[in-house]
Amino acid sequence: MKYNRDIHHRQSIRLRGYDYSQRGAYFLTLCTHNRECIFGKITNGVMHLNPKGAIVHQCWQDIPTHFPHVQLDEFVIMPNHLHGIIWIVDAPPMAAKHLRASKLQPRPHGTSKTIGSIVRGFKIGVTKWMRQNTTIYQTWQRNYWEHIIRQEYELQQIREYIHNNPCTWQQDKLYSNP
Repeated sequence: MKYNRDIHHRQSIRLRGYDYSQRGAYFLTLCTHNRECIFGKITNGVMHLNPKGAIVHQCWQDIPTHFPHVQLDEFVIMPNHLHGIIWIVDAPPMAAKHLRASKLQPRPHGTSKTIGSIVRGFKIGVTKWMRQNTTIYQTWQRNYWEHIIRQEYELQQIREYIHNNPCTWQQDKLYSNP
């Protein structure tokens, strides 16, 4: 299919002119394809990860291994999405690698150190595992939501929101009754 600007053009939801490799805290939300509940279920306000959700957890925890300039903060894996805070703290000393549940695979070329490259590496790692170990081909929604955290009170509110997310699942706008 030939590229057609009218069909394939998407507006960026990123802040125009902002350097997403800057030091700071970023609140991220990544949704599953069609918001399908594939990572587990919530019972009495507690998220119970299934094996797919456990892989998502493992890959998220492994982000600083692959992106040494990143530190993780509060995060939660929900049945059909993930909320997390990522801190960019320093420039990476070497090229990052794609995340993979079983082993590391070097990137063929240099990598950027932006939030986008971190999210891309995470999604690739999870998707590769899903395709190799399940019948799920499309794991993630095409894009992701991000918010640049600029104030301490904002950081505290977002941490509380993430922490309480399983308890408020049925009121969540991403709620889907599996």
